[in-house]
Amino acid sequence: MSKAASTRITPRLLDASPADLPAVSPALSPADARALIGSLAPLLHDWLPRQRWFAGKGRPVTGFLPVAVTELLPMAGGGPGLLHLLVRVEQRGGSGPAPSIPPSTASSPPATAGDCYQLLLGVRKALPPHLASALIGHATQGPLTGLTVYEGLHDPLLAELLLERLRSPGGPGPLCFDRADAIPAGLAGRLLDAEQSNSSLVYGDGPAGDGAAGDGAAGGGTAGDAYILKILRRVFPGPHPDLELPLALAAEGCERVPAPVAWFEAADPAGGGDTLTLGVLQPYLRGSRDGWQLALASLARGREFTVEAHALGRATAEVHTALAAALPTVTLGRRQTAQLATAMAERLEAAARAVPALLPYAPGLRTAFDALAGLDEAGRGRPAQRVHGDLHLGQTLRTPDGRWSVIDFEGEPARPLAERRRPQPPVRDVAGMLRSFDYVARSHEPWRPDWSARCRDAYCDGYATASGTDPRAEPELLRAYETDKAVYEVLYEARHRPDWLPVPMAAIRRLAGGA
Repeated sequence: MSKAASTRITPRLLDASPADLPAVSPALSPADARALIGSLAPLLHDWLPRQRWFAGKGRPVTGFLPVAVTELLPMAGGGPGLLHLLVRVEQRGGSGPAPSIPPSTASSPPATAGDCYQLLLGVRKALPPHLASALIGHATQGPLTGLTVYEGLHDPLLAELLLERLRSPGGPGPLCFDRADAIPAGLAGRLLDAEQSNSSLVYGDGPAGDGAAGDGAAGGGTAGDAYILKILRRVFPGPHPDLELPLALAAEGCERVPAPVAWFEAADPAGGGDTLTLGVLQPYLRGSRDGWQLALASLARGREFTVEAHALGRATAEVHTALAAALPTVTLGRRQTAQLATAMAERLEAAARAVPALLPYAPGLRTAFDALAGLDEAGRGRPAQRVHGDLHLGQTLRTPDGRWSVIDFEGEPARPLAERRRPQPPVRDVAGMLRSFDYVARSHEPWRPDWSARCRDAYCDGYATASGTDPRAEPELLRAYETDKAVYEVLYEARHRPDWLPVPMAAIRRLAGGA
């Protein structure tokens, strides 16, 4: 990232409009931050575990510790206030994911799980009717007593303020607003309501309305939409792939991925010198539709999707080629391949403990990982590189001219950031897309395995044409990664969408049989 483009701010606005930001002053002191969290804690206890992006479901929340608290817009007169919080959520028991930020050794409470979450909370004396659905609660203790707290991203005024900070940053402090290109003023924002592990705002020159979500990237949005801002919820120290990889691809000249326009970060609270990526602004691809919706529509009409699948395979290969050119690659020898297989087997064991329905299939699934571990008996290595990490049809967009783009390089959110940034064989992404075709086919009554098989072959053909490497040439490698992905899907669906659990379980039965 360009040091020249970077400025750091901790705003404490007075009575400002988003288009005319005043000078700033320091963030809340530790004592004030603790008092504010104390005021919010009873509300967050009820609200936070219900959010789709909360990773600690099923484990009791025992407390909240402030990592950083910034008033992006203090209340003035009858207007709203906007609080930016990085909060470590303490939880007891369970076997959830590792903490995103380790507990501070200076903390007085006993160390428990410590995921760090980014919250943007609006504060008003009373909510207007169009923001009623954003209500978090009414504070009854501490400095916010008597005020109404709500999800600030639903508020068009506060959404506009956030974009203004990205457009014209300034001042010192723990938040870092950075941009690579100019951003027009006066764009209205709306929050998308799509199910996802983060939150997204779309900005354009059309009316923001009541702040309700539009159809967004999945359905083309509105004619004036210009940018989409992804707000990362569970945050980690270190380079985040959702910013790191698109920046690298832009530098390499790859046009398959929208280049970041602006982003914001925070300093590592542990003092390690890393930053925490908090949000990324990219161009909004107007009129585009995501591959998942297109594939569902094709199947519902009885149409083939093989032409589109072939083009998607080419696009995936082009992204992989650009990533290999832009970032370091490695060669995995026998030991490293065995380590991959061991990690897959360990994830299977952990998932089977959490989802007992997996237990009868575990021995058969394990044979896929055993076959992977034995691939390099002759000492032949295989290339590994940075990959997308969570590629499926919903992470692709087709523009009106028929061109495919790839988005959302965060990787699988439940996995540690270091693991998501680790070089992998490119077939990992291929396996993810093959599983996605199966998801589409399973959503149709009756199930259409023949449709899925043709899409899978067309996708691999397109990938082979563009890359010169056919992912089907090593069936053991492909089966191992597809099995690992299906195990991940079972765990994810069991936690978040139980009604979808039969879809990956059908693949588990197939893969356990070695098909």
